[in-house]
Amino acid sequence: MIAAPELPSEFHYPQDSDTRFSSDTDFSEAPDVSINPTKGKGGKKGKKAAGEKGKGGKGVGGAGRMNGHYQENGMENLMLFEVVKMGKSAMQSVVDDWIEAYKTDRDMALLDLINFFIQCSGCKGVVSGEMFRNMQNSEIIRRMTEEFDEDSGDYPLTMAGPLWKKFKGSFCEFIAVLVRQCQYSIIYDEYLMDTVISLLTGLSDSQVRAFRHTSTLAAMKLMTALVNVALNLSINMDNTQRQYETERNKMVAKRANDRLELLLQKRKELQENQDEIENMMNAIFKGVFVHRYRDAIAEIRAITIEEIGMWMKLYSDAFLNDSYLKYVGWTMHDKQGEVRLKCLTALQGLYYNRELNTRLELFTSRFKDRIVSMTLDKEYDVAVQAIKLLTLVLHSTDEVLSPEDCESVYHLVYSAHRPVAIAAGEFLFKKLFSTREPEEEGAPKRRGRQSPNANLIKTTVFFFLESELHEHAAYLVDSLWESGADLLKDWECMTSLLLDDPVPGEEALTDRQETALIEIMLCTVRQAAECHPPVGRGTGKRVMTAKEKKTQLDDRTRMTELFAVTLPPLLAKYSIDTEKVTNLLQLPQFFDLDIYTTGRLEKHLEALLRQIREIVEKHTDTEVLEACSKTYHALCNEEFTIFNRVDIARSQLLDEMVDKFNRLLEDFLQEGEEPDDDDAYQVLSTLKRITAFHNAHDLSQWDLFSSNFKLLNTGIENGDMPEQIVVHALQCTHYVVLWYLAKVSEGSHRKEELMSLRKQMRMFCLMCQRYLTNVNTTVKEQAFTILCDVLLVFSHQMVSGGREQLEPLVYSPDDSLQTELLSFILHHVFIDQDDDNGSTDGQQDDEAAKIEALHKRRNLLAAYCKLIIYNVVEMNTGADIFKQYMRYYNDYGDIIKETMSKTRQIDKIQCAKTLILSLQQLFHEMLSELGTGFDRSSSAFCGIKELARRFSLTFGLDQVKTRDAIAMLHKDGIEFAFKEPSPQGEGNPPLHLAFLDILSEFSSKLMRQDKRTVHMYLERFMTFQMALQRDDCWLPLISYRNSLQAGGDDDTMSVVSGYSSRGSSVRSKKTKATVVTTWPSEESSSSSADMSWQHQSMQTPVMMPSPHLTSTMMRGPGDMREEHPHPHTLPQTPQLHQTPIDYNTQVTWMLAQRQQEEVRQQQERAMNYAKLRTNLQQAIRRGTGLMEEDEEPIVEDVMMSSEGRMEDLNEGMDFDTMDIDLPPSKNRRERSELKPDYFDPGSIMDESVSNSLLLYSTINTL
Repeated sequence: MIAAPELPSEFHYPQDSDTRFSSDTDFSEAPDVSINPTKGKGGKKGKKAAGEKGKGGKGVGGAGRMNGHYQENGMENLMLFEVVKMGKSAMQSVVDDWIEAYKTDRDMALLDLINFFIQCSGCKGVVSGEMFRNMQNSEIIRRMTEEFDEDSGDYPLTMAGPLWKKFKGSFCEFIAVLVRQCQYSIIYDEYLMDTVISLLTGLSDSQVRAFRHTSTLAAMKLMTALVNVALNLSINMDNTQRQYETERNKMVAKRANDRLELLLQKRKELQENQDEIENMMNAIFKGVFVHRYRDAIAEIRAITIEEIGMWMKLYSDAFLNDSYLKYVGWTMHDKQGEVRLKCLTALQGLYYNRELNTRLELFTSRFKDRIVSMTLDKEYDVAVQAIKLLTLVLHSTDEVLSPEDCESVYHLVYSAHRPVAIAAGEFLFKKLFSTREPEEEGAPKRRGRQSPNANLIKTTVFFFLESELHEHAAYLVDSLWESGADLLKDWECMTSLLLDDPVPGEEALTDRQETALIEIMLCTVRQAAECHPPVGRGTGKRVMTAKEKKTQLDDRTRMTELFAVTLPPLLAKYSIDTEKVTNLLQLPQFFDLDIYTTGRLEKHLEALLRQIREIVEKHTDTEVLEACSKTYHALCNEEFTIFNRVDIARSQLLDEMVDKFNRLLEDFLQEGEEPDDDDAYQVLSTLKRITAFHNAHDLSQWDLFSSNFKLLNTGIENGDMPEQIVVHALQCTHYVVLWYLAKVSEGSHRKEELMSLRKQMRMFCLMCQRYLTNVNTTVKEQAFTILCDVLLVFSHQMVSGGREQLEPLVYSPDDSLQTELLSFILHHVFIDQDDDNGSTDGQQDDEAAKIEALHKRRNLLAAYCKLIIYNVVEMNTGADIFKQYMRYYNDYGDIIKETMSKTRQIDKIQCAKTLILSLQQLFHEMLSELGTGFDRSSSAFCGIKELARRFSLTFGLDQVKTRDAIAMLHKDGIEFAFKEPSPQGEGNPPLHLAFLDILSEFSSKLMRQDKRTVHMYLERFMTFQMALQRDDCWLPLISYRNSLQAGGDDDTMSVVSGYSSRGSSVRSKKTKATVVTTWPSEESSSSSADMSWQHQSMQTPVMMPSPHLTSTMMRGPGDMREEHPHPHTLPQTPQLHQTPIDYNTQVTWMLAQRQQEEVRQQQERAMNYAKLRTNLQQAIRRGTGLMEEDEEPIVEDVMMSSEGRMEDLNEGMDFDTMDIDLPPSKNRRERSELKPDYFDPGSIMDESVSNSLLLYSTINTL
């Protein structure tokens, strides 16, 4: 179709050898892009190759021009790039000015255009006239690449801001207008287009993204503009041919030979121009598109696919064939959603035109499966467009999509993502509801059961039932709402299908279908009245337009007028069906109640109230009773005139129910008589009705507290009260207390009312606490849930917000109640699924029953966790919850994790103490189960370590925010590890020493300067003998010390200076500054030690100045030496919270430490030499086993002595003159004791400590 263009010798288009599919169709291989330079219209005289520069005309840089700028009266005008960027001038006038300049001096104008493309790429370089005359395009591009500023990755097409967004549109418009204005003459001069295409082709192959992106966009837009030119030429050729045939078919006498010759000449010129344009398009397609449609940059790939879709749509005769369609098909597998999206939108433009369907048959059969699979794309935008494309395919031809293909789209109407669901709803609507029977077209409009929508509504019901997602009717309605709102709002037809008898020959709806139809009808009424999607699909409240508000009001008026009349007979017909009645009773909640008065529908209101009363008397099901209660609440609105009428009916009903309940209760609780089952049923059914109504209505005037409390108290005393009576009595009493609280909270109240409510609330809490020990699981769960709610409502937070007058009502649970609540959770929530027999009534084999039981347990756990979060119970009670995090992760992991997050926001320190407490509890449980000689590789111990690792991850990456909490966690963990001495006596590790192995999971969360502080606190609990131990039982201590020393020492006293060197960065150990954080003295008691940690260790930034505020490098060498027996203390920056006693305590402790170190100094020097000798021999015997995890900590313990001792060992040595490093090849084998395993993050040590050991060992060896 399109001949190959003449191409410059300097550009060689690479072969497109990528083969994506194997078949005998044209999709099997990519098009051959090898180009024969001699092919094409090369016979024209004077025709120049695309890459040749014109030598004719005025010389570059002629009069009136300078370096590509226009000159007027000595003033320099803006360059073409600036004009297009500002976008203030009409694009056609800009192009016309350039064309005039081109006609005057085409070389200079073309140079402007070249610089325009270069500058649009963000390049600061400028192509000079000299470069344009003497350099090939490839050399120019290479020179511009060298001048490109690659420091910034931004360029005009990717820059943010409204200016640059507008620039992209202006850039594309400039190219389109340029070709349009030049389409009759200039583009055929064999100079402009050849040069531009050659330049853009070269730039599109650049390694610089900006060049490649900009030139590809320009080339694709240029191609689109040329396609429009070719389309116009094709139309003109057809017209010319038709005129020629018409003129030739005339009689000889009437035939105009001159006109025939003119038409022949015009057709010849058009054909030549057509061939020329095809050559240009062929050059762009094979030189740019074929290579850039698989570019590494997604934006570039998207550009190519978007434009090829335009070509096929605009000029389908030339481009809409399998040779071009295959590129779109292949790219539908692209990794980036943006590119896949462009493929789908390009195809939508083709499938929208039914005339093109025959040309798409092969493509559809080849790529249909891919399009169907894209409806489940992870990018929702892609999935939406894939569904819309399938809808167009379905609209064009119904036979292409198989039933399986359609079903894969059908289920998406229940998707949580609303755009996907709406697109699927449109597909479903077109598939199921678009076809009408022939006799229905043009027939008189029928209503009700005989309307055309009757069969469509039945089809909707059938689809809903077959989808087996009967609890999601609201989602189905929402999906179909935009495409089938008129059908779904045909409530007259729906009520007719429910009330009217079927006509002869018509199949009546089954009971199941009627239930589904009522549910769908309710959902359509709710959607029309509320105008927002169901839960889970909304994206926030949207402001409705005036048209939407008017539609909403019209719909509410229409539905009220209809259902006010039809609802009473519907309730009468289905009064005994629980599910149908429950849904029908919800309809009045969406009525416009003014219609009852304005429409004179009072008699229908009376009928409705009678039906509701009868339903209340007939039913004892909680859902039906609550629906009746809510309906009364909706109708009892004081703003409407029907309030008095409804209020009287409601009061009469409640009076009768309460009187009946009191009468039955008196008989039921008579002493000396055994209540029979009939009496119990009567009490229960009446209590259910009262409880359901008390949920939405204030029944305080009937004083239900005393009667219910008497009933509950009798149940406690006798122990034989039916469980359902107790459950509903607890719920009803709960409502009584809450309504009383609402009453006293609204405004003025007497003190007697507060005291009365306080008394009732505390009596009720005590009653619920007593029922926690009931034998019936359902009763215990109800008592627990209500008790948690009451404790939360009457917690200390109820006085916030200016409600201090409610202070007497605040109630905090005592220790016994907290213990009972926690015990309930541990015994009823953290259980195996098969152990929950009581909650599921023996239906453990029923999967639905198991899910329901799990949901109930999750609610119980959530109720208790809210008490922890709102500080109603002690936070440390959460330790028993947190320790179950791993074991019950699938069931309750989200609840426990959220609880940890909330408690950390409230109190980081206490939360950390709670976490470490949970680990300690698990450790105790493991000891009691496995004994003191447990294996640290056991599943129980590894499980605790894994839990500690998970806890550590919850602290996040911000170590500054969690600094105090992590330090406190380590402090508690260290104290726990050394708390219990060994049962075997001295010389054996403490009973809980293995806990340090668990504690090491949190070492990575310590700030580097705090590791030294924690390490010093650890050494308070260690004896000299502990530091010498090498047995396996001491490995937790060794491992934990490793984790604290890793990367900590070098940060303890960092040196800030303008230079850094190995010699200057290491201080004299004799004058090493003290630790930043102070610690309690050895002689302090355990209680005072806890306070010392709290006030000293945890406030490291306050006690001492941060290390980087002081630099020893600022002093002279003489000042670096210490002449006093205690270490030199850094000068402190005044702190607002620092007290003299804190500082004195710190100095006292340091003096004591120095004295102890001097006493042990001589002994340690001798011991260290022995240790080095021993470990060297052990290392040689172990050989290559040093990489094993269980041996590595033993080897590295050689470097575990405190840094204070290392300072004394190296006292007097000059680190600037003596620095010994072992060869790297010997670090792991011959001298493995002296260097840690750098692949083990827990064993990385401070370089100064390592150097100290190396020096000491070297001296001793000498």
